[in-house]
Amino acid sequence: MAVYSIRDLEELSGVKAHTIRIWEKRYGIIQPQRTETNIRFYQDDDLKTLLNIALLNKNGIKISKIAKMSDEDISEQVAQITDIELPGEDQVDALSLSLIQLDEFKFHSILNSNIRQIGFEQTMLTVIYPFLEKLSLLWLSGAINQVHERFLILLLKQKIFGATDQLHTSMSGRSFLIFLPEQNVQELSFLFLHYMLKKRNFKVVNLGIECPIEDVISAFQNVPVDFVMTLNTDDQHDTFEESMNLLLRHINKPLIISGSAQSIVSLESNENVTILSDIVTTLKYLDKIY
Repeated sequence: MAVYSIRDLEELSGVKAHTIRIWEKRYGIIQPQRTETNIRFYQDDDLKTLLNIALLNKNGIKISKIAKMSDEDISEQVAQITDIELPGEDQVDALSLSLIQLDEFKFHSILNSNIRQIGFEQTMLTVIYPFLEKLSLLWLSGAINQVHERFLILLLKQKIFGATDQLHTSMSGRSFLIFLPEQNVQELSFLFLHYMLKKRNFKVVNLGIECPIEDVISAFQNVPVDFVMTLNTDDQHDTFEESMNLLLRHINKPLIISGSAQSIVSLESNENVTILSDIVTTLKYLDKIY
């Protein structure tokens, strides 16, 4: 069971610490525990309660009214709100709550509502990616652990696979050979890359994750493609740069690298290499060559 300070609750819920204290004293919505030295602390149930209350309050329900609701009433109101269109920040809060509670139904409901309204690609860009950025706070505070991570990755992989399978494209455009090198953990971004390429009618040869460079070279020699593409992270710079230089000695087509350029400075001067710093830049590039 995780233990939180009031500053942890402020960062995770978006509710200012002084507001939380007012809500405690005036309405008794959560009751902190205290250490032997009289320092207040909170537990998982307090965080879940505050996230629910914050979501209702942000959507126009007065705290005085919320304080009179039972736990069941609060849960029912939250369920109703998450079924309708919410501002981006509230979407992230609702997804965070569903993850902490391991609530698969609520998680799917929020994403499906967004997909119906703005499509899968915009849902990834405006809801899922901001949500993934918030996960570091949840990890640091102890609100989530490896169980939550496995739960989340499985659900998101299901969504990306499903969206990719539903695409009905001719794939008559130019072709991409894509792979994720060894020691790279960006599987979700890699799966989304496949979706983005296929949506734009590019033919995709996907070699998958943890792919040795020797296998990429072999595939390139056997399958005619127009581009070779992969992803980069700062924490793999030594092996990544070495692998890319090896690959470049065996291919005569453009190599596109999506991700940070800080750790691969030597590759920037290679005229056969295009480095795209982030997901937005990558999308613009793909739309340009489409």
